[in-house]
Amino acid sequence: MDASPLTIGYCLSLSGALASNGKTARLAHQIWQENVNANGGLLGRSVELVCLDDQTNPDLVADIYRRLLDVEKVDVVIGGYGDNSVAPAMPLIMERKRFLIALMALAVNAKFNYPQYFVMIPTGPHPNMALTEGFFQIAGQQHPKPETVAILVADAPFSQSPSEGAKEHLARQGMRVVFDGKYPLSTTDFSPYMEELKRINPDVLFLCSYINDSIGLVKAINAAGLSPRLVGGAMIGPQNGVVKAALGTLLNGLVNYEYWLPVPSLINPQIQSLIATYQSRAEQAGADPLGYYVAPLAYAQLQVVEQAIRTVSSTDDAALSDYTRKAVFETVVGNVTFGEGGGWAQPRVLTVQFQNIQGNSVSEFKRLDTQAVVYPPEIASGGVIYPYAKAKQ
Repeated sequence: MDASPLTIGYCLSLSGALASNGKTARLAHQIWQENVNANGGLLGRSVELVCLDDQTNPDLVADIYRRLLDVEKVDVVIGGYGDNSVAPAMPLIMERKRFLIALMALAVNAKFNYPQYFVMIPTGPHPNMALTEGFFQIAGQQHPKPETVAILVADAPFSQSPSEGAKEHLARQGMRVVFDGKYPLSTTDFSPYMEELKRINPDVLFLCSYINDSIGLVKAINAAGLSPRLVGGAMIGPQNGVVKAALGTLLNGLVNYEYWLPVPSLINPQIQSLIATYQSRAEQAGADPLGYYVAPLAYAQLQVVEQAIRTVSSTDDAALSDYTRKAVFETVVGNVTFGEGGGWAQPRVLTVQFQNIQGNSVSEFKRLDTQAVVYPPEIASGGVIYPYAKAKQ
């Protein structure tokens, strides 16, 4: 019997702009590693994670995976967090015919259509639609119904898919676009955009942004006194505990997506244990103090690898892929099956409104009443959606 460690190789952004989310995924992976090794490892071997820092630089990713496969000779590879850490690895992964399950890489396989690719993200087979569906469903339920929508997004590849989905949804709701703007990711002064938006006075302001620009946008909206009926949509950042604490009461009224929150319908003993362990170690690891956004899905990502390896009794890439296409996986985020394009067969994106925030402590966001789940109906926590200006009061 092989007594050497079973190695799983990948990269994460442990430094650079996405370091907070990368470190969150890393800590969740380490907790999984400790748990699986405490239960005897996999195939009678202890599990070792070989995680390299891509520095939030997609230009480094391909060479990292070449090193993992050719120098480290890892048994299994997985994908890192987000498109930047996954897409550049795909040509090599496809050339070597490797099994790959990625983490929260929204639309990577739309381009590659690789049959051995899977991704842990609850956006289902049509991610561009799922991410923005709740926002526009909620918009369409307002009285009177909003008519005009302003779109302001980062000029970056990750914005393309949610923006296309938003336009389809607003058209279905009978709304029209009155402003469609992009800003460079390096933007720090959003006041010119705010002046233009005040002049247009849209009913709905749809935003698609990254971590730092999300902070800048929320501050600029509040400083300018903008008051559309609904603000938010597809912003990356407000899910992160550090960002939540930095913005505090400025978040009140914002409507945005989440992938997991500790609402009664999504709680189980396994995820309660994970979150408790994670939060006790997050500060020391430099990770998101809450962990709600990335940690559950990162842990579930490796649970899929674990279940597949245990069931097929092998690390053979083709066998792992064949099993993963058909199996039901029991994870901390519930049962997961994979479908078209390697994403979840069924979407489960939450739409939430920030409400009742009183200050800037992270503890504010451990209270369920500060993030009311308003969509989908089967998970909604009974919260009332307020017009943006009213929620600010």
